[in-house]
Amino acid sequence: MPDWLPLLGFAIAGSVTPGPNVLMVAAASASHGVRAVLPHMLGITFGFGAMLLLVGLGLAAPLAASPTLHGVLRWVGAAWLLWLAWKIATAPPPGERAARPPLGFWGAAGFQWVNPKAWMLTAAAIPAFTSEAAPLAPQVIAIAAVFAAVSMPCLVVWAGIGAGTGRLLKSPVALRRFNIAMGVLLALSVLPLLR
Repeated sequence: MPDWLPLLGFAIAGSVTPGPNVLMVAAASASHGVRAVLPHMLGITFGFGAMLLLVGLGLAAPLAASPTLHGVLRWVGAAWLLWLAWKIATAPPPGERAARPPLGFWGAAGFQWVNPKAWMLTAAAIPAFTSEAAPLAPQVIAIAAVFAAVSMPCLVVWAGIGAGTGRLLKSPVALRRFNIAMGVLLALSVLPLLR
């Protein structure tokens, strides 16, 4: 079984630090409030846990064997993240016109497959916290369970930051600036994909 304390620390650090998931949750919470973003947060939690399980239990082999497939996924992921960054940065403040609703459960779950940070965490966690001396499946299940357990509390932090920011930014101009900043940060998170 994995070494629990280092795994817990890694899962918390990986889940609470800025990346596409938390930036999208903060931006959506600023416009719609925490309650409206709950399905998005649950989708992230489920989607990333499922990704860890599937990759850890064998899906990584076909991806590693095909540099072409890996490259295509990288560019599709980068394009989607840039599109999302644009949508966040250009989102109208509430009341100006109907704001785009937050990503739903299945959209957020599916997003994990093109999220570069999710791939980096998966690529780091599986080899770092599994041992060849023990059966792989229980170890991968334990890693996915730890990430699932810390995901929601970490996302709630960012949802709270976004909702608090939304309440502080009373003017449409201030909220637009916040959305632009979130969009730029999300676009910058694509840089590791382009190396």
